[in-house]
Formats: sequence, C-alpha cells, structure tokens
Amino acid sequence: MAKKISKIAVFTALALILSYIEAVLPFSIGIPGVKLGLSNIVTVTALYYFGVKETVGITLIRVVIIGILFGNIPSLIYSLSGAFLSLITMIICKKLKLSVIGVSAIGGVFHNIGQLIAAAFMLYSEALIYYYPVLFISGLVTGFLIGLASTPVIKNLHKIKSGS
Repeated sequence: MAKKISKIAVFTALALILSYIEAVLPFSIGIPGVKLGLSNIVTVTALYYFGVKETVGITLIRVVIIGILFGNIPSLIYSLSGAFLSLITMIICKKLKLSVIGVSAIGGVFHNIGQLIAAAFMLYSEALIYYYPVLFISGLVTGFLIGLASTPVIKNLHKIKSGS
C-alpha cells in the first residue's frame, strides 16, 4: 500500500510540475484559451496505470493546487469543469477499448466543452458557442499530441510493472 501511495504522489508531483512549467512558460499559438495541457500526459498515463479512483484523486489535487497558485475562482471553476468532463469521457472511451490516442483526443475535446459550458453559465452567454469550432479543433489536436506522448510512457510503465 505504501508503494502505491508513493507512486500516486510521484504522479501528482509530476502533474503539478508540468502544470507549473506550462503556467510559467506558456505555449501560445495566438488563440485565446488554447494550451497544450502537458499535465494531461500524467492524467492519461494514470488512467491506464492505476485506474479511475487514483486518476480522479491526482486530477483533483492538481487542478485545485494549480488553481490556487496561478488562478482565481473563475479559472478554478473552468479547470474543474474541463478536467472532470474530460476525465468522464476518457473513462468511458477507455472502457470502449479506444486507443490511448483516441481516448486522449476525445478527452481534449471534452475538456474544452466542459470549460465552454462553465463559461456560458458563469457569463450568462450562449454566444460563446461560436468559439466551439476553434476549441473543438484545438482539443482534438492537443489531445492527439498528448495521447501520442502518453502511449510509450504507458507501454514502458506496464513493462516495469509486470517485471519484463
């Protein structure tokens, strides 16, 4: 049990470090609200390495700590909305046996949908829906890239886990 808790702590720390790097050195392609989401490499990997319960915990801790350190209440609400809608859809897609890249790409899209829904409620504006095509494409692309990066990590961790 201590070994598992230690691994979860390492995953959480890595997710926080990647979020910090992204906050300090923002990757921008000139489109507001679009970012790579490096910490999602940890989320996707945790989902395949540990399972649902542990991944939810890692995600919650990461989002809350980063929200407190680098954001404000609205950004925390957007992050929580995006992270958990994304996580729910990734869990479903994983159960449907989609590839890691497919799971991650759909997670990227639904992360942006979650944030857009939260923004529409908080700003009392459905006009934000016009931004959806941009967020759909960016979520798909970044989710694909995160899935691509996560795939070899997952394979190597499973090799280590099984003692190969």
